[in-house]
Amino acid sequence: MLRTLLKMSTSPASKRVKTSPPLIGTHNGHFHADEALAIYLLRLLPTYNPSTLLRTRDPSLLSNCHTVVDVGGEYDSAQNRYDHHQRTFDTTFPNKSTKLSSAGLVYLHFGKAIIAQRTGLHPESEDVDILWRKLYNEFIEAIDANDNGISVYPSSETANLTKRFNDSGITLSSLVGDLNNDFSISATPESTDHETNDTNSASNPDPQAAEDTRFLAASNLMGTSFLRKLNGYHTSWLLARSTVLAAYEKRHENDPQGRILVFREPTPWKDHLYTFESSSSPSKSKVLYVLYPESSTPGAKWRIQAVPVSKDSFESRKPLPEAWRGVRDEDLSAKSGVEGCLFVHASGFIGGNGSEEGAREMASRAVEM
Repeated sequence: MLRTLLKMSTSPASKRVKTSPPLIGTHNGHFHADEALAIYLLRLLPTYNPSTLLRTRDPSLLSNCHTVVDVGGEYDSAQNRYDHHQRTFDTTFPNKSTKLSSAGLVYLHFGKAIIAQRTGLHPESEDVDILWRKLYNEFIEAIDANDNGISVYPSSETANLTKRFNDSGITLSSLVGDLNNDFSISATPESTDHETNDTNSASNPDPQAAEDTRFLAASNLMGTSFLRKLNGYHTSWLLARSTVLAAYEKRHENDPQGRILVFREPTPWKDHLYTFESSSSPSKSKVLYVLYPESSTPGAKWRIQAVPVSKDSFESRKPLPEAWRGVRDEDLSAKSGVEGCLFVHASGFIGGNGSEEGAREMASRAVEM
């Protein structure tokens, strides 16, 4: 069934060239996070801005589409066909083993162009390549895996595990799945920088029109989440890379074995630290503590944070000394022998001191205890 969901453009109406917008095709019926994101990603590109969406499984209608996503049984980028359901399909992202979904396919071919357009970076720059790989690793791959039924862990490793609580309902894929339900309260898509013109309003009693409106909400949910990730990695994470590298190369100035890392301002350091450590000699000591001021304000208090064993772990490589944990202020200074102590968390993953010198002394003592 033909349904025109969106006609969008970021250019003023008076400046648009009056040409037929490209027609994007995807399937109707139950929708998933992968095609919802794939459609949004395409529409970020000038070629598809504006564009019209056709949701159908009719091959004769799909054959008239400029681009077809997640339906049609064909993957041929030269013909703008991006389906992954065929038996012979086995395409993966570079240096990855997870089979791509329609989101991964669109991202594989257009991700760098989208990143360059949104950030202003040169498409062939190293920074674009770094962001392209980072976003796949941290965002797109999970969508690919979810759509292809690939578990995070091998079943042999989880056979005897029991979850403490259910967290499946808070994933983006789950939230997209909820939008397939035809509730009486219509979903209002989150506003984006696109001009939208939904020709099938939520007030339309046609069930297919209502489904199309919910798909639009799902596409906006996935797309705006992607853009927030991209913006964060570009404006904060990527800029921090050089800062972390400089601190990492100077770590032996803080400790002969390089176990203490010091930043002059708050910095998102975890991802970059693990990356730089993985490319270093295995014989070199790992960083155990990271020191940084609470803020960029002169005279700010300082933090000493234990490095986790892995990025997502709550276990520290070397927690702050047990005798310090849960102790505060003068009592902590007395136990540690360091002036200006503020606190150490009960788990030993973080502590504080009123000065940089005090935080350095806490770290120097802790690495030897």
